[in-house]
Amino acid sequence: MSMTVRRLSRAATAALVAAAALTAAAHSAEAADTLGSAAAGQGRYFGTAVAASHLGEADYVSTLDREFTSATPENEMKWDATEPSRGNFTFGAADQVVNHAQSQGMDVRGHTLVWHSQLPSWVGSLGASDLRTAMNSHINGLMGHYKGEIHSWDVVNEAFQDGGSGARRSSPFQDKLGDGFIEEAFRAARAADPAAKLCYNDYNTDGVNAKSNAVYNMVKDFKSRGVPIDCVGFQSHFNSASPVPSDYRQNLQRFADLGVDVQITELDIEGSGSAQAANYTKVVEACLAVDRCAGITVWGVTDKYSWRSSGTPLLFDGNYNEKPAYDAVLSALGGSADPGDPGDPGDPGDPGDGASCTATYTRTADWSSGYNGQVTITAGSEPIGSWTATVTLPAQQSVSSLWNGTPAWSGNVMTVRPSWNGTLAAGASTSFGFTVAKNGSDAAPSVGTCTAS
Repeated sequence: MSMTVRRLSRAATAALVAAAALTAAAHSAEAADTLGSAAAGQGRYFGTAVAASHLGEADYVSTLDREFTSATPENEMKWDATEPSRGNFTFGAADQVVNHAQSQGMDVRGHTLVWHSQLPSWVGSLGASDLRTAMNSHINGLMGHYKGEIHSWDVVNEAFQDGGSGARRSSPFQDKLGDGFIEEAFRAARAADPAAKLCYNDYNTDGVNAKSNAVYNMVKDFKSRGVPIDCVGFQSHFNSASPVPSDYRQNLQRFADLGVDVQITELDIEGSGSAQAANYTKVVEACLAVDRCAGITVWGVTDKYSWRSSGTPLLFDGNYNEKPAYDAVLSALGGSADPGDPGDPGDPGDPGDGASCTATYTRTADWSSGYNGQVTITAGSEPIGSWTATVTLPAQQSVSSLWNGTPAWSGNVMTVRPSWNGTLAAGASTSFGFTVAKNGSDAAPSVGTCTAS
C-alpha cells in the first residue's frame, strides 16, 4: 500500500499551528470584520470548499486565509482521488489542503467517504462480499491517515433519491449491500476515528419534503438504536428554480431536535445584487436561530472557480471583490466591514481590562488504553477576544489528537489556544477536546488557569 508521507513531527506541527493561531487570535481580538471572526462571535464556524490546484494563486490564498475558519477539500478526498486502485492510497492533493488549513488554524471537514459518484471503476465491479470489505477498508484507510485532524466527516453522501418517493438511490452500495450499508459505514467510521463528528450529507433536503422526511426518519432510527451519527449536512445549493425554502429554519430545527448538529455544508446561491444578498441573509439567519447549527460552508471562494460559475453564486466575484451578498452575510453575523478602532474604550464589544475566563475539565470517554478529555472555557462578566489554557499530563501519558484548539508543548504541559473559537460573549462557553494514550496511567490531567484577552 503506497501512501504519501505528510506529517511533520508533532512538535514541528504544533509549533507551526500555534504560530498561526497567535496571528488568528490577535485578529479575532479585534472587531469582527471578516466572515470567520464574525461567525466565531456567534459560536459558529464559517468555511469554504478549497481546491489544492488554486493554492498557488496569491489572491485565492489571501482571501481564503483572511475570511474563513474551516476548509473542506472540494474533490481531493473523494474515492477516485484517494484510492484510484484497490488498496493503493494517494493523499498528496488532500494533504495540501489539510496542511494549508492547519497552518492557518482552520478546522477541516472531510468530504466524503461513501458516495455513488466519483468512484473508480474497480469499485462498481466488485461482488457484495468484496464491496463490503472495500468500503470498510476505504473508510479505515482514509480516516486513519487523518485521524485526529478532521473536525467532521461526511460519512455517506447523497444516498436518497430526488422526487416524492423518499426511496434510496441506486448505487453499488445500495444495490449490493442493501439498506444497511449506511449504518455499517457509520459504525466503521466511529471505530476509525472516535473523536471526529460523523455526518450524513445530502442536497434538496433543505425544506420539509419526501426526501428530507426519509433522511429524518433514518436519523431518528439511528439515534434510537445507538447508531453513531453526530450531524446532518444540508448542501443548500439554491437558484431561482430551487429557492431558499420558507420552512428552511424549521427543517434545520427538527433535525437538531433529534439530538444531532446541523451543518450547512455546500452553500451557494445563484444570482446577484440585493436579491442574492437577501437570500444569503435568510440562510445565515436560519442557522443563527438554531442552537445546534454548528456553522456554514460556502462551496468555493470565488465565482470564477465555482462549479456553477455562470450563475455567480458565491460571496466574492471573479476578481475577489466583495459582493453585496458578502456584506449581507457579514452583517447578519453581527460583523462590520468598517468597524472603526477596536481599541476605542467606547466600543461595547471590546474586551476590557477585567476580561476573565475559567477552564473546567471533563473526561468524556474512557477505554482500556486511553480516554477523551474536554476542557470547557467560559468567559467571565465581560466579552473576551481570545483565551489560553494549560493542561498538564501525567508523565506517562501522551496526547494523540486535539480538536477545536491549537497546542504548543513544553515537556508534558500543553498550552492550548483557540483555532477558531476564541471570541466569547460574557458568560458564553466553548470547548476543546483531546485523545490521550494512557500508557499505564489512568490519572487525570491537571488544568491550569484560563487567561483571557
